[in-house]
Amino acid sequence: MAGRGRVSMQEHMAIDVSPGPIRPIRLISNYFPHFYPTAEPALRPPDPRPPETPVRSAPQPQPDPEPEGDSDDSTALGTLEFTLLLDADNSTLHCTAHRAKGLKPLASGSVDTFVKANLLPGASKASQLRTRTVRGSRGPVWEETLTYHGFTLQDARRKTLRLCVCEDPWLRRRRRAPPLGELRVPLRKLVPNRARSFDVCLERRRLTKRPKSLDAARGMSLYEEVEAEAAWDERGRVLLSLCYSSQRGGLLVGVLRCAHLAPMDANGYSDPFVRLCLHPNAGKKSKYKTSVRKKTLNPEFNEEFFYAGPREELAQKTLLVSVWDYDLGTADDFIGGVQLSSRAGGERQQHWRECLGRSDRRLELWHPLDGTPLQLSD
Repeated sequence: MAGRGRVSMQEHMAIDVSPGPIRPIRLISNYFPHFYPTAEPALRPPDPRPPETPVRSAPQPQPDPEPEGDSDDSTALGTLEFTLLLDADNSTLHCTAHRAKGLKPLASGSVDTFVKANLLPGASKASQLRTRTVRGSRGPVWEETLTYHGFTLQDARRKTLRLCVCEDPWLRRRRRAPPLGELRVPLRKLVPNRARSFDVCLERRRLTKRPKSLDAARGMSLYEEVEAEAAWDERGRVLLSLCYSSQRGGLLVGVLRCAHLAPMDANGYSDPFVRLCLHPNAGKKSKYKTSVRKKTLNPEFNEEFFYAGPREELAQKTLLVSVWDYDLGTADDFIGGVQLSSRAGGERQQHWRECLGRSDRRLELWHPLDGTPLQLSD
């Protein structure tokens, strides 16, 4: 049209084209569906209709959910029933494993289990005992007693018993699996010569990485318990019997057994034997040694040796007892030793004097081993 004027660019930009109030930008995640099994359903736009009042019904009782295998509750691992007896007269600790209940194996189906016991602090294999394996049961019954020889009241004050319920790897033809559960009992709570029964929940195994300064050549694993770090100062102990025979006119020395010896071989064990030497040597036979016991840290010898001489002469001498690890083709490793004489201290002196003070009376006593080799010159 000729009468209509032409709109300039400035007038065109001045036209009110405001879209209205600014609205918030929706999140991009609102455009995608969410799938959460336990989440609430996605929010929907509000319904303009008034909400209806729901009709409430009587609450229905719902069963309690069963604990899952990976629950943090210790009861999910099962319980272990056992009895402890500290025999102070015979220096022994008896642990009777009765039964386990509610075990949770790593795999479904039946499980083949046994109970393994250790004393802490101490080398793991030096005090390791185990029951037989019960096959195909999640509530196994063992009724088996594990006995620690050479266990004194001093040991009870500072030792802790660890019990593990383990799955037998050989029957499953697979590598050793972690324990199904474990528990620890401070032995200082035991009353001597009085049995005490326990029914304790199993817990998960607690592992701590060993410091690099410890000798790894002794067959110890990289992960051990914290209490085991103090075990390297302990060399073990030996049970000796002394008796002066009036009929034979000499001293009978019996090497009965050793307990909790330090492992010297790469497999974590030792091949121990015991050497005896009566000092000073007066030209008579004064050196003996027992037979070798293979791959054990708790050997039993029950061997007896004889030293001839009157009691007055023997009272002036020193009996050197040393425990060694036998090595074929190389020098034997010294494990520990003890010396008995009238100049020794403590129970070593008392054992020697009481033996020579009375005839035909056998005296048995446990002696801790020293880590320093005993050497006396003639």
